[in-house]
Amino acid sequence: MLLTIRSLTKSFPGTRALDAVDFDLAAGEVHALLGENGAGKSTLIKCLTGAYHRDGGTVTLDGAEIAPRSTVEAQDLGIGTVYQEVNLLPNLTVAQNLMFGREPRRWGLIDSRAMRAEAREMLGHYGLQLDVDRDLGGYSVAIQQIIAIARAVALSGKVLILDEPTASLDAREVEMVFDVVRGLRERGLGIIFVSHFLDQVFELTDRVTVLRNGRKIVTERTADLDQVRLIEHMLGRALEHEVEELANEEGPVGRPDLLAFENFGRRGLIAPFDLTVGQGEVVGLAGLLGSGRTESAELMFGLHPASGTARDPQGALDLNSPRAAIAAGFGFAPEDRKTDGIVADLSIRENIILGLQARRGWARPVGRAEQNRLADDYIKRLDIRTSGREKAIGDLSGGNQQKVVLARWLAMNPRFLILDEPTRGIDVGAHAEILRLIHELTDAGMSVLVISSEIDELVAVADRVIVVRDRRHVAELSGSRVTGAEIMRAIAQSDSKGEGEAA
Repeated sequence: MLLTIRSLTKSFPGTRALDAVDFDLAAGEVHALLGENGAGKSTLIKCLTGAYHRDGGTVTLDGAEIAPRSTVEAQDLGIGTVYQEVNLLPNLTVAQNLMFGREPRRWGLIDSRAMRAEAREMLGHYGLQLDVDRDLGGYSVAIQQIIAIARAVALSGKVLILDEPTASLDAREVEMVFDVVRGLRERGLGIIFVSHFLDQVFELTDRVTVLRNGRKIVTERTADLDQVRLIEHMLGRALEHEVEELANEEGPVGRPDLLAFENFGRRGLIAPFDLTVGQGEVVGLAGLLGSGRTESAELMFGLHPASGTARDPQGALDLNSPRAAIAAGFGFAPEDRKTDGIVADLSIRENIILGLQARRGWARPVGRAEQNRLADDYIKRLDIRTSGREKAIGDLSGGNQQKVVLARWLAMNPRFLILDEPTRGIDVGAHAEILRLIHELTDAGMSVLVISSEIDELVAVADRVIVVRDRRHVAELSGSRVTGAEIMRAIAQSDSKGEGEAA
C-alpha cells in the first residue's frame, strides 16, 4: 500500500473526532472518503496533512512512518490537497500560481521566460494549452481547479486529496476534472476523493470508505456497492428495519397555497425547481449533506440571486436579498447557530429583538419596555432555561440557544419560517420541545420549511417531503409515502430511475 493509516485517534474537548480509524490507499487508486457532517472526514484529512497533530495511531507512506507537523511538511513528504474553494491567487498569472515559491532563477532574479516555459510544460501533461501570462481569475472555476491540481501534484506527487473539487462545477466541467483525475491514476498517484455527489463516487472511484461519528464503518470496492447500501452505511440505518410513522394518508387538504416558487434556481447552487407551500403546511427537505438542501433555502431567503419567480396570492415577490425576504414575511434559522445565528456576547433579550429592530430600522428603536416584554414572553413560551433575560446567550446550552434563535423570528411573526437543522446538537428534551413548537406554529397558520438530516424527524413533522440529490429536487412524497423507507429510497435512487417523481 502507498498509504496506510492505523488506529488514528483525535479528540477535542468533549468530542472524540476520530476513534481508532484505519484507512488504506493504493498507488493508482481513487479512494472515496464519505460520511455525513461530523463523521470525521475533515479531521482525518487535517491529521494527514499536518494541520492537526494526531493523538494516537500511525501513518505510513511508502513504507516509512510519517508525522507531518505542517501542511508544508506534508507537501514535502508527498501529500497534496485541493479544496472546493481554489486556494490560489486569482490576481496572479497562471504561471506565477503554478511556480509560486519555487520560481526558476537566474542571477538571483526570477527567470520569467523559464517560469512560463515550465508552466506550459506542466499544463501540457493535463491537455491544457493556456495563456500562462493571463491572470488565474480570468479562467473558469474548472480550469482553476485543474491548475490547483497541477500545482499540488508538482509539489507532492504521491498522494492527492481532492476535497469536494466538483461542488461548483457543471456536468461538462466535472467531466473535464475527472479526465485529469483518471490520468493521474494511470500515472500511479493515490487519490483520496471526498464528495457528497454519490453518482460521481460510483463513476470515478475504485474503493469507498465510510466514516460515521468518528469511526470507520466499512471499506468496500465501489463495484460491489449500490447506492441504497452505501447510504445505509452513511446514515446508520437499514431500510428493511426502518421504524415508520405514517403521515396523514391524504396529506394536507383544504389549505390554500401561500407561496409558489417557479423555475427557481441558480447555476452552480441548485437546478431550477418548482415548489408550492400551503398555509399552515410543513414541507420537509431531505437529502444527504451537500445535496442542495441548504442552497434551496438560501435562495428562497434571498441570500443569493435566483432565476425564476416567487409568488404569493397577491402577485410576484422580489426576493433579491434577505432584507426583501424579511419584508415579505420570511424568517430563516440557519444550520450553524453559533456562527450564523447568535451573537454570543449579547444577552438573550438583545438576541431576541435583533430581527425586529433590523426590520424597523434604527430610526425606530424597539423600546426597552417592549424588549423586556418580548424576551420574558418567549422565555416563558419556549421554556428557555435561563436565570434571566440579561444572561449572555453564549452561556446557554445548544438547545436553549436554538430556542432563542426561534424566538427572534417569532417576535417578527413571519408567515413562512425556514428551519435548517433545527434540532442538531441539542439534547433529547429540547429536541422534542422544538418539534412540538413546529406543530403549534403550523396549527396557528404559519408555514414552515424544515431541513433535516434526521429522517425520523421529517416523518414526524412534515406534511410533504421534497428529496434533493446532486443539487436537484428529484422527488416529492406526501401522505402515506412520507415514511423513512420511502425517503431513503428516493435519496438513493439512481438518475436513470424514478425521474417520473421529480418535483
